[in-house]
Amino acid sequence: MDNTIANFGNLLKIQLKQQKQLDLIIAYGLAALTMTYLSYSLPNLLPGDFVTTMYSNSFVTITAEQEAELRNFYSTDAGFGDYIIRLLKLDWGFSYSSLTPVSSLFFSALPWTLLLMGSANFISIFIGFVTGVEAAWQRDSKTEKTMVSTMTIMEGIPEICTGVILLAIFSLHYQWFPAAGAETAYANHTLIEQFLDVAHHLALPLLSLIFAYLPGNFLMARNSMVMVLKQSYITTARAKGLSALRIRYAHAARNALLPVVTRFCLRLSFMVTGALVVERIHSYPGLGTLLFNAIQARDLPVIQAVVLVSSLMVLAIILSLELLYGIIDPRVTHAH
Repeated sequence: MDNTIANFGNLLKIQLKQQKQLDLIIAYGLAALTMTYLSYSLPNLLPGDFVTTMYSNSFVTITAEQEAELRNFYSTDAGFGDYIIRLLKLDWGFSYSSLTPVSSLFFSALPWTLLLMGSANFISIFIGFVTGVEAAWQRDSKTEKTMVSTMTIMEGIPEICTGVILLAIFSLHYQWFPAAGAETAYANHTLIEQFLDVAHHLALPLLSLIFAYLPGNFLMARNSMVMVLKQSYITTARAKGLSALRIRYAHAARNALLPVVTRFCLRLSFMVTGALVVERIHSYPGLGTLLFNAIQARDLPVIQAVVLVSSLMVLAIILSLELLYGIIDPRVTHAH
């Protein structure tokens, strides 16, 4: 009798888990379809059009008939259904301004943004988490108060200020770093020289983002750690005579990691808008610069592609977080 009840309970749990997974897939599928429609429709609401932007400040003079024909050509739209079919065929169309496939422009800019945002997030999250854990462990000490005050002040400084200051001092004044670009054009470098050249160009935009992200990562890690240190299992671990290092990282820091991981993933998901300001300041050829230039030129195919991929990336990372939470903290899975 007991075995029958147990088997029935296990079967019910499996069915509930499968139903939950199906509901999750349907929900994210509908969200992806909604984001696809918004990426298709919203860029069309921008004021002006490509023809006006292209020829308003140009030395080329066109007649009214030519302008009407061009506007009719660039405004021709086969509809959302055709847009979906082209996406399924991996056809993102051609850029109006450069007459280049949008996919080529996108994938040439993507590695630079991944390098910049990935490096900035990893470095700032590592430093912020470790220093936040140490600050919480030394709570109410002079060191902790100094760190919290410093990071709180830094949190209020926008990345545009940091980027401009670094550019003005280290690039324009001292000329230690390049003012623009991601690598030296037309240079015949060896592999090591190429690596050093890319790192040299990356330094200032990377520092701008690290200074922008570090305070928030530190304060979140510190606050999360403070809450964890109040839990009873920390008291139990101390009573067992475990070393301070083991209590701090093996027991407390692991459970303080969840909100920090969430912040890290969301930062990555918003990598286009997150790096746009810094990329523009340093003329860094990433997705932020590509999107900015496309909006200025009203280059709709490029705008649609960047907005769509960015939106789907947010969705994919949120879905990944759902799966990752259960690995970091099994209590999340049990809570469901």
